[in-house]
Amino acid sequence: MALLDDVIDASGGMARWNSLSRFTLHLSIGGTLFANAGHAREFKDVTAEGSTRTQSLRFTGITGGERSGSFHPDAITIEKLDGEVLQSWSNPGPAFADIGQPELADELQLVFFCGVAIWSCLTIPFLLAHPEVVTEELSPHQEGAEIWRRLRAQFPDQLITLASEQIFYFDQSGLQRRTDHELFGMKVAHASWAHDSFGGIVVPTLRRIQTVQADGTVIAKPVLMDVEIFDAVFE
Repeated sequence: MALLDDVIDASGGMARWNSLSRFTLHLSIGGTLFANAGHAREFKDVTAEGSTRTQSLRFTGITGGERSGSFHPDAITIEKLDGEVLQSWSNPGPAFADIGQPELADELQLVFFCGVAIWSCLTIPFLLAHPEVVTEELSPHQEGAEIWRRLRAQFPDQLITLASEQIFYFDQSGLQRRTDHELFGMKVAHASWAHDSFGGIVVPTLRRIQTVQADGTVIAKPVLMDVEIFDAVFE
């Protein structure tokens, strides 16, 4: 069986995924990308509601529980809890790509970055089966005593991602453990672990983004982004 088939089966199977339309998460997000910009507590203990079928995600409870933030490919908004729009950012993708520095200066950029990252985290590996995502299995990677299989993915322009090309690592159980790509002019690695099953979909509940040296070695500090998922519901 092909690698992509293996990892989709390990995460719950395409039939189960295709029966779903949305998810709700209880999570916290932190890291130096937030702290360095003065937003260390912005995404602590929040709710994220998203679609499994389109790029759409809404965070409730950001900025100490006082606001919400919505991510869509064509618009980012910051809102009061009653829905009143306080700030908006149209067509954020091209502008975000030009930031060119490892710092998220305001809440709109935070919502965009977190929206893309969390939506991708919840939809991978199923998103890799999208007909316009081009995948290629690479040579295996030695990780301690384990052999991790690797898959390179090239994403189409219509999908908003943190990088158009990414390399995914899967352990011997077929679960995603690492993702490499370029970010803010650096090479970074997303480590993912502590997988759990929610309604038949297996999700990594811990995720960490760190920089990578030229030889592929992950640098322990700083941790650019740290994600902890406390609970997930798929419907």
